[in-house]
Amino acid sequence: MSLIVKNINKTFTNFPALRDVTFEAKSGEFIALLGPSGSGKTTLLRLLAGLDTPNTGEISFEGENYLKLNPRDRRVGMVFQSYALFRHMTVAQNIAFGLNVRPVKERSSKSEIKATVERLLKLIQLEDLGKRYPSQLSGGQRQRVALARALAINPRLLLLDEPFGALDALVRKDLRRWLKRIHHETGVTTIFVTHDQEEALDLADRVVVLKSGKVEQIGTPLDIHSNPKSAFVFDFLGSANKAQGSVKSGVAQFDGFSAPVIGAANDGDYVLRFRPYEAQLSRGGPGLPVTVTAVLPAGSTLRLELTGTDGALFETQHTHGSEAQGFQVGDTLRLKPERVYAYA
Repeated sequence: MSLIVKNINKTFTNFPALRDVTFEAKSGEFIALLGPSGSGKTTLLRLLAGLDTPNTGEISFEGENYLKLNPRDRRVGMVFQSYALFRHMTVAQNIAFGLNVRPVKERSSKSEIKATVERLLKLIQLEDLGKRYPSQLSGGQRQRVALARALAINPRLLLLDEPFGALDALVRKDLRRWLKRIHHETGVTTIFVTHDQEEALDLADRVVVLKSGKVEQIGTPLDIHSNPKSAFVFDFLGSANKAQGSVKSGVAQFDGFSAPVIGAANDGDYVLRFRPYEAQLSRGGPGLPVTVTAVLPAGSTLRLELTGTDGALFETQHTHGSEAQGFQVGDTLRLKPERVYAYA
């Protein structure tokens, strides 16, 4: 069975937060809702959690109409960016909270709750920290506790709202690996909200890209990255170089050279897009005339910032040891894209 979101619309006063949103999450699937601020990601998450209701549309999970269920009966676990841990409770007490506040008839025994907490402490690799308070933990540790608390109620659906947003880059990367492992071990259907395209592509089985409350594209990370269906998706998924050109019979024409066009595009003039790592730089020959304005190390690659004769800004990426390592600020070069994307 799966989570089905169908034709969801949500308006606040005169602002349409969600417009005809439809997608499906299969049982055990990890879905990322990706988009900029104001795209409707968190609003959609709140509807799934039962914290708000849509104006129109349907939400069902495992065949049940979620919109008719009390939020408590949906068995949804939710993790926020701010952790939302109880400062006066220990780590163990925070994890057990959702179990302890259940109605008496549904509540597990003290020994069962203790066993659940111990199992989750081991799962989040904080076995020895159960007696500590949130103030005694690092940001990454607090977020692990928040996730364990959400998992304690044995949720059917796990909702994560920018859970790594308050953490530094290194901790975020470590927690991404850890969350992948946790999801693999628990198999809980998960909806993950983020504006970070790297996080979405790294974690998700499929990505739902949102723009201004509407679904722009749904697909696997590889699909979304390799075949962005709109200029918005292309630009949002990473650095985008743009240059004026024309398309004729599936080939992009620039001044003095051409390049293949990805996807079907009608003949005509376009703003053509290409990725920094899908372009060649040379000291002569065909290409867009550019001047090097910066040479920057970027992990395993070398990043060059360039300016065209019309003031347009470009960026390229190269492996260390390539010819690009010999380029210096002020050099006049030629930039030739290997392939381009054209959008109406």
